[in-house]
Order: sequence, then C-alpha cells, then structure tokens
Amino acid sequence: MQTSAVPDLAHTRARPVHWLATAAATAAVVAAVGLLQPGAATASQTDPRTAAAPAPGAGPAPDAAAASYPLRCAGAPTVVARKASGDLDGDGRPETVAVAHCQAGSGTPPSGVYVLAETRGAGPRVVATLVDPADRIGVTDFAVGDGAVTATLLGYSSPDVPSCCPDREERVKWRWKGGKFVRSEPDETLGM
Repeated sequence: MQTSAVPDLAHTRARPVHWLATAAATAAVVAAVGLLQPGAATASQTDPRTAAAPAPGAGPAPDAAAASYPLRCAGAPTVVARKASGDLDGDGRPETVAVAHCQAGSGTPPSGVYVLAETRGAGPRVVATLVDPADRIGVTDFAVGDGAVTATLLGYSSPDVPSCCPDREERVKWRWKGGKFVRSEPDETLGM
C-alpha cells in the first residue's frame, strides 16, 4: 500500500456524528421533495369554462367503459380511445360522447363516435352514431363543450390510399337540433 504525502485530515474519517448528519440532511431533502410534489394529475375533455353544470339530481354522465358499441371486432376487445361528457340536448342530464375502435395488433383501426345516454336500470346505451367505423375515418382533436361535439376527421380520397396514411382532413361540429344531431358543413366550422 502506498502512503500518502498529505497528512491525515480529521474530516476524512467518517465518525458516527457525520453519518447522523448525512442521514438527517437526506431525510430533510426527501421530506421537502415530498411536500413540494404537484397534486394528482387530472384530465378532462370538456372545457370547464364552456361546460354546462348538470342539473340538480341529474346524476353522473354515462360510463363509456360500461357501454356496448356496435363494432364488429371479430373477437378483439373494444377500446374507448377518448371520451367527454356534457349536456348536449338541453335536458339537464349529461350525455357522454365516446370515440371507440377495435383493438388492433398494428395499424390504425377506423373509429366510431358514439353518443351515450344513461338508461334507468339498464346502464349506458348508444343513442346516436356520429361517425361510423365503416367509413374508415380516424378522429383527432375531439372535444365536447358549449352543447356541441367537435372533432377533426382523417379520411381517404379513394380506396387505393393506404390505411396508414389518410390524405383528407376535415374539421366538423355536431349540435342537437330538431331531435337529432346535425353535422355542420366544413365552411360553418371555420370560426370554431
């Protein structure tokens, strides 16, 4: 063993008091970090500034995970990719809008956009289909607010366009009018 040319220094030997001080400092840092942690993350598809407050006694919005969707998945599970709730028909009870598709091992399966209402004793049920998966449409920028459903739809100009690469994009809005959901024309949605 080679001897050091520098004389032994007192602070180079760890004593119990040093270990206690280090442990106390570490505990203080851990406690401070624990106190400074942000709150639990929350996410909402509904803009709280535009969402209508549910009527007293209206009950919770329909649970998108508990609904049965008219999808033909050939044994694959159904995936609810997005969901948002709000009173869309003005009756004081919230509806839930769900973007759902079949789970695929690869690729991007087409989506359906469904409006759900709560049925007494029977749970949530699909009351309207805004986008049918048979139309081979993808859905992005989905939101519910101010009594409307808005989304960007990604589609194809012809059947020859590969499923991986939609070449059409359309911004749309649906509102409840005359007892049904009415889709706005693309030029009407420019000011959204």
